[in-house]
Amino acid sequence: MRHLMSPMDFTVEELEELMDLANDIEANPEKYSEACKGKKLATCFYEPSTRTRLSFESAMLNLGGNVIGFASADSSSASKGESVSDTVRVISCYADICAMRHPKEGAPLVASKKSRIPVINAGDGGHQHPTQTLTDLLTIRSLNGKIGNMTIGLCGDLKFGRTVHSLINALVRYDNIKFILISPGELRVPSYIREDVLKKNNIEFEEVERLEDAMPDLDILYMTRVQRERFFNEEEYLRMKDYYILDGQKMTLAKDDMLVLHPLPRVNEISVEVDDDERAAYFKQAQYGVYIRMALILTLLELN
Repeated sequence: MRHLMSPMDFTVEELEELMDLANDIEANPEKYSEACKGKKLATCFYEPSTRTRLSFESAMLNLGGNVIGFASADSSSASKGESVSDTVRVISCYADICAMRHPKEGAPLVASKKSRIPVINAGDGGHQHPTQTLTDLLTIRSLNGKIGNMTIGLCGDLKFGRTVHSLINALVRYDNIKFILISPGELRVPSYIREDVLKKNNIEFEEVERLEDAMPDLDILYMTRVQRERFFNEEEYLRMKDYYILDGQKMTLAKDDMLVLHPLPRVNEISVEVDDDERAAYFKQAQYGVYIRMALILTLLELN
């Protein structure tokens, strides 16, 4: 039995196979419409989510399976003090696979140790968000034709942004990747990412504060929101939340084929005028999230 806690749980070759399967699902949805008939996915979400939870549910329904679960800790026995370990033991009696989001780093890993069914980390605090990373990789490969030989700008909350941390970890295994890390000093990428991932793997990167300075060099711009829920005080959040806003004027500085990605939800860090730019790929990215989660469910259930 296999779980997914981090993008690093899959080799590059396995990721390629997963993305090939996702692309085949996109091209031939009817071929997979009953692949999970009789199977149940439990979505155990201890904090709010729209895209991740609904895309998991959509993925399982598209495969002909069923979905059970809860959408917040308040609607689960966690509100009565039940541990994650006990919850997953119970869920293992009801479902065939589990997707878990939790505000505490490592909670899905704890669950996987006690589970009798595959557990997918659907986001744990500011740590990892592996299925978003799989979505990002599939989007880049599908729209760019390849992963590698590119400069990717990561902009916004690089300190708390688990999507950023997961994506960096995944991309350092590909050839000729350069990062431009765009953030205010207070939201710089954590030192362990800088030292243990980027420098340790001899990855070229630079840190800048102005988005305008980075735009002309980018093949991919990955925007993130400043996350209110990760801040300890409202004043600090309000000071940082509008630090970066991507608008039409800034887009004129970019390459004609640069892709703009965003894990969503956006607040106001991407102006709505950018939505009509053909380089804006964040809503396509959300669609790719369904395909890759379908492929992941099939793979972990050994149904592909």
